[in-house]
Amino acid sequence: MITSSIRLLKGYPWFKRLNAKITYEILSKYINSSEWHFMNYGYQPKECENTCGIGTQTLQRFPMQMYHYLATKVPIEGQELLEIGSGRGGGAKYITQSLKPSSYTGMDIAGNAVRLANKLHVVPNLRFIQGSAESIPLPDNSIDVVLNVESCHGYGSVPQFLSETKRVLKPGGHLLLVDFRNSQENMKIFIEQLKESGLEYVEQENISQNVIQAIEAEDHVKTEMIKKLVPTRWQKLFSEFAGTVGSPFHKTLLAGTRQYYRFVLRKAAA
Repeated sequence: MITSSIRLLKGYPWFKRLNAKITYEILSKYINSSEWHFMNYGYQPKECENTCGIGTQTLQRFPMQMYHYLATKVPIEGQELLEIGSGRGGGAKYITQSLKPSSYTGMDIAGNAVRLANKLHVVPNLRFIQGSAESIPLPDNSIDVVLNVESCHGYGSVPQFLSETKRVLKPGGHLLLVDFRNSQENMKIFIEQLKESGLEYVEQENISQNVIQAIEAEDHVKTEMIKKLVPTRWQKLFSEFAGTVGSPFHKTLLAGTRQYYRFVLRKAAA
């Protein structure tokens, strides 16, 4: 009954916004370990892809590889970057230190996540601010590249997020995005929203298999972290949220009913 009610409420924009904010406020407040810097499900590169020296012993290397994979789709060095939905800030720190943008602003709706990221990642040219993807607190035409990693499925209005992204991007600027949808039909709807955003639709790639491989390769590390950081009574629920092997997220990706894509969009040059 409760599960059915929540599924019904998720159809309402106000509930999606509230659910996302509460979830990440709680996670950042009560699981504030300095060992856990990433929230995405990870990416296993193809053999031909350069991972820029991310070693096999790097903590949470598969989520780090997701950021590297996405951010290297356009030139980053010397650019003004904004990440919408920056979470615990690990991706922002990695890109700032490795790819050398002139500045990187990580923005998240959860105040606790922003405070934690600012505490964990004190790096030149990097800052974290609180803000909504549907009302970005930045000027028009101020950002070269917007990153959005596994975040917009939780927004109340994806079209409003895309409108705000277009507003803050400079002419010729890019939106780099990875995310999933829980059915093939919902992924088709999302792709149509992207194509109708007023941004040029540059390319897309289905990376579901790369995410599956990352989930399976990292499962032992993720399971041990959950045992270490999460109270016993919440471990099963958190394992499902984190997408461990055998979780509903993992199973639906394997079945192909859930799909995970990467997108590149561009604002028209002036």
